[in-house]
Amino acid sequence: MPNIAAIDVGSNAIRMMVSRLNPDGSLETLENLRLPVRLGQDAFTTGQFSEQTMQMAVDAFLRFRKVKEVFEVTQTRAVATSAMRETTNSEVLIERITIETGFNIEMISGEEEARLIHLAVTQAVNLTNKRAVLIDIGGGSVEVTLSDGEKILSTESYGMGTVRLLRKLESPEAKKLPFNRLVREYAESARRHIDREIGGETVEICLGTGGNIEEMGRLRKTLFKRERDDSISLDDLERLVEKLSELTVEERIKKLNLRPDRADVILPATVVLHMIAREIGVKEVLIPGVGLKDGVLADMAPGMRGPNLPRREQALSSASRMGQKYNYDAAHARFTAHMASSLFNQTLSLHHLAEDERLLLEIAAMLHDIGHFINTLDHDRHGYYLLSHQPLVGLTPAEQAIVANIIRYHRKETPGLTDDNFRLLPPKDRLAVTKLCALLRIADSLDTSHTARVEDIRIELFSSGHWQLRLQGSTDFMLEKWTLEKRKNLFQDTYGVKLEII
Repeated sequence: MPNIAAIDVGSNAIRMMVSRLNPDGSLETLENLRLPVRLGQDAFTTGQFSEQTMQMAVDAFLRFRKVKEVFEVTQTRAVATSAMRETTNSEVLIERITIETGFNIEMISGEEEARLIHLAVTQAVNLTNKRAVLIDIGGGSVEVTLSDGEKILSTESYGMGTVRLLRKLESPEAKKLPFNRLVREYAESARRHIDREIGGETVEICLGTGGNIEEMGRLRKTLFKRERDDSISLDDLERLVEKLSELTVEERIKKLNLRPDRADVILPATVVLHMIAREIGVKEVLIPGVGLKDGVLADMAPGMRGPNLPRREQALSSASRMGQKYNYDAAHARFTAHMASSLFNQTLSLHHLAEDERLLLEIAAMLHDIGHFINTLDHDRHGYYLLSHQPLVGLTPAEQAIVANIIRYHRKETPGLTDDNFRLLPPKDRLAVTKLCALLRIADSLDTSHTARVEDIRIELFSSGHWQLRLQGSTDFMLEKWTLEKRKNLFQDTYGVKLEII
């Protein structure tokens, strides 16, 4: 069976995990390597990687290449998080690693990071029918994710990772804004986020991920004579904060047997976890012992066997929740998405787009009217604004930009280079927006009355450059046909064909 590998380019370390994909779909860990390359040291001070840091990162990947060869790895995915996202010369480092080692690095958003970690947790803990909060503490950021079973309801990223906070502690500003107050403000923000999403509903389980939280579990077991290290209570977190505060970094290394690159960040990590857990009202944090690289491997595994459905389902679920948040017409949204998907499938010979673009079209169709929540006038512009500022779990930032632009142009205006939001897209994405927007206008016109009178559609090539769209149902569809005649021009102009409505 194939061996696959995941690489997590984090702010405090770079990690590689190699696993064997067994016939039953399970993953068997073959190698787990952690190299203490602290990218956040530069990222959160100067905002630029030094030559020394870049060489350390390249050396780490050279070592990973040897591991890949030894284990005959057939597929690798390397992902980078906040330190790489926030550094001005990150693209230089990525290109250098690619040229010198052959690895391609993908910078992922905080939302994608949260999705992958949540995926890892669902493989380790049964979350069925449980309302859960996941807290992942990294070197650059902290992700707080709210989920219902295996579906993510929402996720927010906070800039209070341990390496970042350590830099703040060492800065002159630390005297002006005490550390505990700074963390408390973030923790209160996390609580407001959870209150906003679930109101008075009870959080049934709280889980913590990341190397620092796993270390807290081990310290709790050792220092407080507990039987297990896979959970930690709120009381024990408070005691651990007090214990760590009494020791210098050197004393933590000697007395607690901590690595140097763990001994300095463990205190801010413990303070963060304690405050967030207290704010959201839980008494205990479970520690499943998984992280980002586990999620990357779990995400890769279905792709080795066939289509990767979980991402699609999560993205559609996230879109549905956003629609509910902005009081969308759910029936109209589902109808439009269904018709848009049908149009997409029946016009493959015209648009030559792939399955990923079909998902983006469906999501845009579901959310095309959410701008009404702000104002019916110019709701296309308002919808673009909402999609540009609230991430959908399961989509990359580039994909979300495509969806936002489809919504922006789903009514009257034609996508054009005079608009910054469209001009700044890569050419390939601009073309996708135009093609998909042409399909969405047709799908939306099929339900002008929001009564779903059209039961089915058939669109097919009638003759060279001449397509026919046939509406099926029990009425004459006078309103729908009138609207379609008004809004079919973008379809005709985009694809260079004539469209006849029957």
